[in-house]
Amino acid sequence: MISTSDFKKGVKILFRDEPYMVLSFTHVKPGKGGAFVRTKMKNMITGLIREETFRSGEKFKDPDLEYKDMQYLYEDNGLYNFMDQDTYDQVAFNKEQLDEVLNKYLKEQEAYSILYFQGKPIRVSPPMFMNLTVTQTQPGVRGDTAQGGATKPATLETGLVLSVPLFVEEGQAVKVDTRDDKYIERV
Repeated sequence: MISTSDFKKGVKILFRDEPYMVLSFTHVKPGKGGAFVRTKMKNMITGLIREETFRSGEKFKDPDLEYKDMQYLYEDNGLYNFMDQDTYDQVAFNKEQLDEVLNKYLKEQEAYSILYFQGKPIRVSPPMFMNLTVTQTQPGVRGDTAQGGATKPATLETGLVLSVPLFVEEGQAVKVDTRDDKYIERV
């Protein structure tokens, strides 16, 4: 059981039979009446954010979440197929379930973290860092900046557009931080 006194950013609870992740919380002790906790939390299935107020000391069940690493195989009629690398079981997701990954980081043969709730897959997360090839960018010209550290936009193989240094050219692979869509280094 998880009590409101155990709340931290990122704690997962079962609320109204759905898994939620605590985004922020505030313990409030008014002069009159009992203490309570104002909580901002995100539904891990729908992605909706809600604010709730709980009595201090209220308890919640652990949502029984499981993470599995699965490899993306292919897209077929709007369904995106992933394979468990241990059991070789396959799971298909639609576009709505892949909204976080689809237009930025979906790449064949790459391993993704799949979140399971009560035995059903509910969310796909990309690896923290990915190596992606630059498919389109303007050539960098020396002297474009007075201070140095200039960047230019680059389109990667997955369709993601981000800022890269002037020395990065088409066809080169770059390492990208998927948490904040930032260029890390040339690979």
